[in-house]
Amino acid sequence: MSKTLLRLIKSKANPAPPCKPPLKPPIKHLVKDIVYILHTHDQWEENLETRISQSEVLVSDVAHLVLDRIHDAELGLKFFDWVSRGPYSGPIDGLAYSSLLKLLATARVFSEMEIVLENMRVEGMSPTREAMSIVIQAYSDSGLVEKALELYHFVLKTYTYFPDVIACNSLLNMLVKLRKIEIACKVYDDMLERDGAEDRCVDNYSTCIMVKGFCKEGKLQKGRKLIEDRWGQECVPNIIFYNALIDGYCKKGDVETANGLLKELKLKGFLPTLETYGAVINGFCKKGDFEAIHRLLMEMNSRGLIVNVQVYNTIIDARYKHGSIVKAVETIRGMIECGCKPDIVTYNTMISGSCRDGKLLEADQLLEQALGKGLVPNKFSYTPLIHAYCKQGGCERASNLLLEMTERGLKPDLVTYGALVHGLVVAGEVDGALTIREKMLERGVFPDAGIYNILMSGLCKKFKLPAAKQLLAEMLDVNVLPDAFVYATLVDGFIRNGELDEARKLFELTIGKGMNPGIVGYNALIKGYCKSGKMKDAMSCIKRMKKQHLAPDEFTYSTIIDGYVKQDDLDGAQEMFGEMVKMKCKPNVVTYTSLIDGFGRKGDLDQAQKIFRVMHACGVVPNVFTYSILIRSFCKEAKLIDAASFFQEMLLKRCVPNDVTFNYLVNGFSKSVSHVISEKGSEFRDNKESMFLKFFGTMILDGWTPRSAAYNSILICLCQYGMFRTALLLSNNMRNKGCIPDSVSFVALLHGVCSEGRSKEWKNLVSCNLNERELQIAVNYSLILDQYLPRGTTSEASVILQTMFEECQSHSKEGNNVQISVS
Repeated sequence: MSKTLLRLIKSKANPAPPCKPPLKPPIKHLVKDIVYILHTHDQWEENLETRISQSEVLVSDVAHLVLDRIHDAELGLKFFDWVSRGPYSGPIDGLAYSSLLKLLATARVFSEMEIVLENMRVEGMSPTREAMSIVIQAYSDSGLVEKALELYHFVLKTYTYFPDVIACNSLLNMLVKLRKIEIACKVYDDMLERDGAEDRCVDNYSTCIMVKGFCKEGKLQKGRKLIEDRWGQECVPNIIFYNALIDGYCKKGDVETANGLLKELKLKGFLPTLETYGAVINGFCKKGDFEAIHRLLMEMNSRGLIVNVQVYNTIIDARYKHGSIVKAVETIRGMIECGCKPDIVTYNTMISGSCRDGKLLEADQLLEQALGKGLVPNKFSYTPLIHAYCKQGGCERASNLLLEMTERGLKPDLVTYGALVHGLVVAGEVDGALTIREKMLERGVFPDAGIYNILMSGLCKKFKLPAAKQLLAEMLDVNVLPDAFVYATLVDGFIRNGELDEARKLFELTIGKGMNPGIVGYNALIKGYCKSGKMKDAMSCIKRMKKQHLAPDEFTYSTIIDGYVKQDDLDGAQEMFGEMVKMKCKPNVVTYTSLIDGFGRKGDLDQAQKIFRVMHACGVVPNVFTYSILIRSFCKEAKLIDAASFFQEMLLKRCVPNDVTFNYLVNGFSKSVSHVISEKGSEFRDNKESMFLKFFGTMILDGWTPRSAAYNSILICLCQYGMFRTALLLSNNMRNKGCIPDSVSFVALLHGVCSEGRSKEWKNLVSCNLNERELQIAVNYSLILDQYLPRGTTSEASVILQTMFEECQSHSKEGNNVQISVS
């Protein structure tokens, strides 16, 4: 279709639009024939000339009738051009132009429409009200609201008529959608002013649009007043008005008023619709009032309204967000029984909720169910699972889910890739995270500053600073601007690499680029100063922070306190702790642990214990470092009973010890025992409160070396407190440290296996290479462990050991020197 074609179209004169003669049968037949020829003949020009020549009617007189019956804009333009040049045509009138305008507007051919309007202006012709209304509506419906407004004001200024109510409503609706409520009010006022008995310019729908607009802007009282003002003035508010108000109040959070309107509309005889109930239920969902939601669902059921899947999805999502227990299987079954089929949004909501609750098995099963029902999963089905698996260290499963996504034709987005990259970095698999980054680039998904920051952080923690700097260069090459977090990560990387001066230069460069390093950036540099023992520089950094109106956080204070402790400056550490409390910054586990470490190093164990008690009283949970430091401190002062007590407390609190904890215990009991055991050996053995001390004392008195006795006592405690896997790892490490596991080690591990309900599997998990004498010792120590069971109870482990011992005895009586071996 050519714009040149339109510009060349000129009428033969500029008369005012003539009055249309009554439509006679010959004209009707002529119009029908012209339309038929246009649609069925490729060379329609010659056929039209032949048909027109047989008629007494000029084609220009029926052009508007023909154009009104053509639905092809390009064909209409060609016909209009032919009429303007044809031999059997007179001047083209305004009706023909108006019909062409209507055709172009319906086809949304805006550039040609503008040319036609300009031609009409030049020719002095006025489009009909119908034509201009359709043009305004076309612009409005297409989102070209500025152009629609321009034409609307042009009509008001130029012509005596007003656009029809359909066009005005279309314009109103688009203005409201674009939140241009003030302009919409002016148009609505124009509509009211021009409204008449013959020419309807405003209707119920016009008022409803304005009510929705006010509700959307939170001006609910204006919406209600508009309904009251218009009530009875040929405008009868209906359920749609109420739905708009109810939805507005619910979105504003005023669900009580919305519920009041629901009651009001029922009293006035209106029947609530599914949309009405859906809006109120959505309001109660945000509030978490599930009793009110249940009442509404019962009411809907009594009225015969079937709850749709969107309402169910809203309720399910709200239950997860408000911490209610959601039983996935029962929920889905209940929906189906009520005649509502769950969709992929239902499953996605439950998958996301299950992942947030750490129920990954349930989330996996929900995904399988969705696939089994023929539903098509999307990125919202997979991303929560990928993120949750990464969070729990299941990066391999997360990677498989990403692969499954791509195999199904889904395109993982930045959020999905970001979750996997973050999970891999946290798991220490930085190389795997970099591989994912390569796959992102291959698939056209470009990392943002956040993903680059995660990768650089992982590389810095692996002491791969050059690779991190290379990523920064790559960021700049692809025009991803580093933010303050990226620079803070690199500052931390330089510090980890022992390059404090470079870290300081980069920090100053960040400020020089006009960026605020933020609390994270300052904390990174403070950590570097404290690590290097430059406490004055660290304190200067804090002063600089405060000048930038950045308040030190718990990390800042904890780092400074730990720095002072490492410099044996407990006065400085306590002063900072006092300021921290004064500034209402809550100390965390690191803060308290650093102070405990400081007093422990000084040998002030009373003060260390006091800090530990304060920590408990403040609801701060000690971690493995806290307990390990306490154990080290008490072992150092030969206070073994206290050290053992702290060890047993950490097991009781389900705090899993590490190699550092074990080393402190073993070394402490090995070095101190020579001058302690002679006095307290029997006291340890008879200790009823400490399992560790009882077994350590018994083994020492039975001739074990302090080192072996300490390791075995640790193994026994671990297994008795349900930490079999940790015990198994420790028994393997014992060999590397020159301490061969023996009969007591075997007893400890066997009891651990049995306590997990895996007594039938013990041969696959625990190795055994014991002779008759060693088995007898094992039986004896197992019976000591049985003393911790209810009176008269024998453990499965003791039964197994007794059987092994009897078998060994039986073989010995036969004259065979037998050794029981299982590996």
